[in-house]
Amino acid sequence: MTRTESPRWFTSSYSGGGGQCIEVATNLAASRGVVPVRDSKTPAGPVLNVPAGAFATFVAGAKSGSLHS
Repeated sequence: MTRTESPRWFTSSYSGGGGQCIEVATNLAASRGVVPVRDSKTPAGPVLNVPAGAFATFVAGAKSGSLHS
């Protein structure tokens, strides 16, 4: 992969299409070490680049149910 590779955005299949979603581009995790995240309602808006390790920890916590308030 080259450094000029574009993010391939997707929304989780669990989102339900209710408009309260984020999009992620996991295709950049290996080449750039980040997972870009953006608001699906504002695709031209700001992008948060989350370190790949932190994103993996977040996903593991969400799957295990350990992320409650």
